Amino acid sequence: MTLRSLSGALMHHFSEALNSIFLESGKAPPECGLAVAYSGGLDSSVLLSLTAEYCRLRGIPLDAFHVHHGLSPNADDWLVHCESNCQKLGISLAFEKIVVTNNEGDGIEGSARKGRYLALGRMSVASKTQILLSAHHQDDQAETLLMQMLRGSGVAGLSGMNRFNFAPGLFGTPSVMMMRPLLDVSRLELEHFARENQISYIQDESNEDGRYLRNALRLQVMPVLEQISPGFAGRMLRTAKHMQSAQNLAEALAGQDLAHCLSGQMLDLDLQRMRTLSAERINNLFRLWLSKFDVRMPSTSRLNEICKQLFEAKGDARITIYHEKLAIHRYQEKIYAADRAREAVDDALSVAFTWNGESSMPFPDFHGTLHFRRGSRGLSPDWLQQQALCLHLRRGGERLKLAENRSTRDMKSHYQALRIPFWVRQQLPFVSIGSELVYAAGVGMQSQYCSESVNTQVGTHLVLDWVAD
Repeated sequence: MTLRSLSGALMHHFSEALNSIFLESGKAPPECGLAVAYSGGLDSSVLLSLTAEYCRLRGIPLDAFHVHHGLSPNADDWLVHCESNCQKLGISLAFEKIVVTNNEGDGIEGSARKGRYLALGRMSVASKTQILLSAHHQDDQAETLLMQMLRGSGVAGLSGMNRFNFAPGLFGTPSVMMMRPLLDVSRLELEHFARENQISYIQDESNEDGRYLRNALRLQVMPVLEQISPGFAGRMLRTAKHMQSAQNLAEALAGQDLAHCLSGQMLDLDLQRMRTLSAERINNLFRLWLSKFDVRMPSTSRLNEICKQLFEAKGDARITIYHEKLAIHRYQEKIYAADRAREAVDDALSVAFTWNGESSMPFPDFHGTLHFRRGSRGLSPDWLQQQALCLHLRRGGERLKLAENRSTRDMKSHYQALRIPFWVRQQLPFVSIGSELVYAAGVGMQSQYCSESVNTQVGTHLVLDWVAD
């Protein structure tokens, strides 16, 4: 089946919109082609038909991706419908069945959305698709803005959906760009197009369920707004574009402030430099900083509370704030972000091992590798091979003497002298023989077990070195 008859205004508008997005994003249809997120409903059915014609005229490969949520008793029939329609259009259809749960507190609607995007990401990776088209339209954008207003969102939320963007947090991969070429097309136009061109589509009964906020706005609020102010959705689209411009300016300013406040090569922040900024710019900077770690943005009240703890606590206070997968620390007038999961260590963790001449030994449970390097001073290899060694976390009471002409000190003193952050200390392992400490990661080796090499050029002794993953 070809769609030569679909040469009306919408087809022209769609082609112009998609070409404009390609130009603006710096992308072009890759050799592997395009893909359409295809649910079988009105919006995605029209999008699939338009894209099929666009690709046919240009010789571009096209795939369709369908996600089977299993929430509706008609889900299997919808999949059959999508397979049949794709077969008529000569389009390859990939689908994935997912299980939607409500275990993460996002509600059924939120969990289904999250599962859908992750499935689309997996299908995109499997087919080597880099560009995925979505059927979001003008009415969807208006609904999104209304929802964000009801939530008290700021400029970012009121920016609505962009015409194109990467969404690694949603797709689970940074390689897929989503494009929305129908974003300024109304649902009414899509309905007319489907009717004139006899495009069949499914009706999802959940769209009539007013318990969901988006459905309630679509069914109860937007018809009233249309009566009061005809064409309001198109004007809200302009509002979203204005907000996107304002958001772009805010992000540009945040980028400048972030560059000024970074400490060293990592994404560590200097509190002294941040204190020169206004509260609004600090919040703006923090949102950009958090986005670098692919976490959900905190609410304004939560962000204010984070800033209060980081800026107002006493200078010697150990501050740790947890936000999703991050552990945000303040240490010596700097702010650090660390992996929260890695800090959930088991203090009793220990592994017995022997050394048989390896240059390195990985210890996955400790998230690192113990290296054995040759040096002019260190442990005797022959002696080390005869020892029953143990890698363990801090037990308490460990003391270390780094050289014969230096005093024995407890680990807290060593850590403070080396300025090792408090949260890193609990992750650094030790190597012991029985109750005797041989090596402390990040600090050094017990001097009583070390000796000098007769030939310093050869390096017949071993130096232990712990490298975290």
